[in-house]
Amino acid sequence: MVNPPSPNGSNGRGNRGRFERGNKGGPGNPYASAVGKLRAALLRAVSEKDLAAVARALVDKAKAGDLAAIRELLDRILGRPIEADLLERLEALERAVPHDDPKGFQDGSGGERYDGVR
Repeated sequence: MVNPPSPNGSNGRGNRGRFERGNKGGPGNPYASAVGKLRAALLRAVSEKDLAAVARALVDKAKAGDLAAIRELLDRILGRPIEADLLERLEALERAVPHDDPKGFQDGSGGERYDGVR
């Protein structure tokens, strides 16, 4: 038998634990409005030409050998290396695990194998 939800006072939930009509929900992010206003002001202040100039400066620094600029440029354009090659690395690991030995050991030792459950 399932116990009914315990009442926590007037929290906007009905007797089945679900939110009732008129519930205002959680408080949300108290800074969302301020961040939205700041973001809008920044977008108004930066033109396409400004952004192109900043991008050109980043490219110039990267070409000059600035490692931080190179990393930033490549991360923004290609994505982070760990994320980009994760599937390739997992496939290489799967190919390295022998599949003919029922215990999964290439040397036939039959040692303990971790199957993800303990």
